Amino acid sequence: MSKIYLLRHFKSQWNLDDRFAGWVDNPLSEEGIKESENIAQQFVGFDMDVIYTSPLSRNHQTVCRTLRLIGKKYPLFIHLDGGKMQKWGNFTDISENDLTTYVSEKLNERYYGKLQGLNKQDTIKKYGEAQVHLWRRSYNIAPPGGESEKDVYKRTVPFYKKYIEKDLKAGKNVLVVASHNSLRAIVKYVENISDEKIIDLELPFGALTKYDFDGKAYKKFA
Repeated sequence: MSKIYLLRHFKSQWNLDDRFAGWVDNPLSEEGIKESENIAQQFVGFDMDVIYTSPLSRNHQTVCRTLRLIGKKYPLFIHLDGGKMQKWGNFTDISENDLTTYVSEKLNERYYGKLQGLNKQDTIKKYGEAQVHLWRRSYNIAPPGGESEKDVYKRTVPFYKKYIEKDLKAGKNVLVVASHNSLRAIVKYVENISDEKIIDLELPFGALTKYDFDGKAYKKFA
């Protein structure tokens, strides 16, 4: 029986400013850093073998802070999306102080297109609360020039099956640190949530969702 933990990053500066972040690479806020201090107790009894995350700095910072707070090894970031970071950053010898941490854009937040950088409350005033809620949470409706949750699912879940689920089937315990909508896509797959019901799924900042995996099925636990 292997375990997988899904951790949404702590509150970023643009989250604090109530702006659509998407793929804009903004760091954790001081509030988010402070709130992270309580995360260690949630990892008691979880011996992780590998981490997966995205290249966004708010996710990298969450990985680093989490490992420091629980007294684990240092993350060694390994890029999976090609390019020189993958080729030239390669290595063969992982020290006892390193924890393999794979990085891929497939785990990035939803791309919000023309909404990126805009204040959410101002956007609600312009387009209406119902429309903005559909852009943010529905499965099929994309914000202007951006991705729908279906688009996020189509890039995130195949990656999940190819890499993360393969590690789980090999008996490894996995931590995934990512953004809200990429994690919502994974939860949709793992829990077989319908296209209609996914709109109701919310994962707060720093939320940790835990599953056992027996090689075929997932079982959520507290």
